[in-house]
Amino acid sequence: MRFARDADRRLHAFIGRLPMTPADRFLRRLSTSADHGKLWIVIGALLATRKGHLRRGAVRGLGSMAVSSAVVNAVLKRLFGRVRPDLENLQTHRRLRREPGSLSFPSGHSSSAAAFVTGVAMESPATGALLAPVALGVGYSRVHVGVHYPGDVVAGLAVGGAVAAATQHWWRRRPNRPARVRTASDAPALPDGAGLVVAVNPRSGPEDYDPAADIARVLPKAEVLETTPDATITDLLGEAARSGRARALGVAGGDGSAAAAAAVALDHGLPLAVFAAGTLNHFVRDVGLEAPEDTAEAVVTGEAVRVDVADVNGTPFLNTASIGAYPDMVRRRDQLSRRMGKWLGLTVAAAEVLRTQAPVSLVVNDRPLRVWIVFIGNCRYTPRGLSPAWRPRLEDGVLDVQYLRADLRFGRTRAVLATLLGVSEHTRSYGHFDAEEVRIVSRSGPQQVAYDGEMGETVTEFVFRKRRELTVYCCRDL
Repeated sequence: MRFARDADRRLHAFIGRLPMTPADRFLRRLSTSADHGKLWIVIGALLATRKGHLRRGAVRGLGSMAVSSAVVNAVLKRLFGRVRPDLENLQTHRRLRREPGSLSFPSGHSSSAAAFVTGVAMESPATGALLAPVALGVGYSRVHVGVHYPGDVVAGLAVGGAVAAATQHWWRRRPNRPARVRTASDAPALPDGAGLVVAVNPRSGPEDYDPAADIARVLPKAEVLETTPDATITDLLGEAARSGRARALGVAGGDGSAAAAAAVALDHGLPLAVFAAGTLNHFVRDVGLEAPEDTAEAVVTGEAVRVDVADVNGTPFLNTASIGAYPDMVRRRDQLSRRMGKWLGLTVAAAEVLRTQAPVSLVVNDRPLRVWIVFIGNCRYTPRGLSPAWRPRLEDGVLDVQYLRADLRFGRTRAVLATLLGVSEHTRSYGHFDAEEVRIVSRSGPQQVAYDGEMGETVTEFVFRKRRELTVYCCRDL
């Protein structure tokens, strides 16, 4: 340990004796720009103007930086108590105008830099790689201006990177690989989409996006129909299937639209082409269809997969169904996550919704339960807990049943704290099991079921089960 400290001081002294260069002014400014995380806050704000992985990276990076800064300044510096280097021999032109008076180990600037850039890189590796030299530059600049030993910087970088990596515990990064599926061989190849009838829900997704135009561009021979108040997806696709002019069916819309189209496709034994045109597009993302071109390529080549479909009281759903407060909580979480991030947004949403929600008494597969929420997933979802986000598999043959108990003392408080700490699945408040069929009877009167973003019937008895598999056009390396 003594040898390491001596080597650290010698390296600091060596850097301090380096001759004057034009880089001195730049490094001093770089060091100052990172005071109180200002540099990373500005970069994070710029990244947040773009939707998708860049915005998620900004949220993860800034959140990691805040936690890392607190750990370093409130805990580690006081624990180690290392004083700042002696600046008497440092060249005057390198010195900062205001020398820091806090303790030295580890470097707060370095930990913030590493936490932010690692957080960004977890969502967008390319952006993280571009920012990594800036983070390293900030770390080195603290040694160059004399206010830290090299060991302080190395430790700060390690702490910041570890804190960012640990955010996976609370907010897991969605894997890049789509869910596992079964191969299918019963989908016809349709050159330019000939024989494909697509129903488009114009009310789904962004207002400035016209999925009908995109589909006509990538599949010019497909028949594209738009829904109206008098002609639903079920009506349009059902008529096309009965008339015999459709060799395959298609749908462009959100998850609810995809579920409605899946019901028609199953009833008529036809494959389904799904185009991402909704707000969240959970199903197509799990399958691996990110753009219209992905679906079009599969339609033209006849490549397809087979996926599980579940139903509740005979109504199919592709993703999830629920009874209780879950739909309200998810809607509120999505509203808050734009400015808070998913983890904190979910915590606040759970607190708000559970504060006003009344628990319900249910009998679930002959087991009496008093719950706030019952969640039923078509295939097992992950992460476990109040915010299941994706499925590793779409062909596991089971229903994923998760519920939040209301029969415990301080149950709501426990649930919110467990969500905040990211340990929902490890608390007594949370329960889960897998089943091929789930029967639920409400003892609290009629309850409304929600599925795939749509509201279903209000009854006292529910039967959830698996339907036969659905063939979906998709190009996959299996």
